[in-house]
Amino acid sequence: MIVSTQKITTFLMFTGQAEEAMTFYTSLFPDSEVRSVTRYGADGQGAEGTVQHATFTLAGQEFMCIDSPVEHAFGFTPSVSLFVTCETEEELERLFAALSEKGQTLMPLGAYGFGTRFGWVNDRFGVSWQLNLP
Repeated sequence: MIVSTQKITTFLMFTGQAEEAMTFYTSLFPDSEVRSVTRYGADGQGAEGTVQHATFTLAGQEFMCIDSPVEHAFGFTPSVSLFVTCETEEELERLFAALSEKGQTLMPLGAYGFGTRFGWVNDRFGVSWQLNLP
C-alpha cells in the first residue's frame, strides 16, 4: 500500500486585496485564523507590503492566497465556489448578508428543493460562495 502525503489546498489569487479578504473571511467563521503572511519588499515583484504568500484557515480548512503582481485577463468565476453548510438559520442569514454586501447575489435565499434554505453570492472580492441550510 502506498501512502500519499499529498495535500490539496484551495489557492486564491487576488490583485491587492488578499489581506483585506483574509481578515474579512476569518472574522466570519469560527476556528479561523491567518497563519502566515509573507509580503513583497521594496525591491520585490509586487507592490511593497502586499501579500506575496499567505496561509489562513476558515472553520479549520486551510487556504492559501497571494496578491498577484501581474494583471491577468481572468478573475474568480462562480464555476468554482466555496460551499458552506450552515447549522442554523441565523448563521445562514448572517453569512449571506456579510458576503453579499458590496457583492452580487447569484441566487437569493430561498428553498430550491435541495435544502431548507440556500443562497449563492459573489463577494466583494469576486469569490463565489454557496450557503446551504440542510
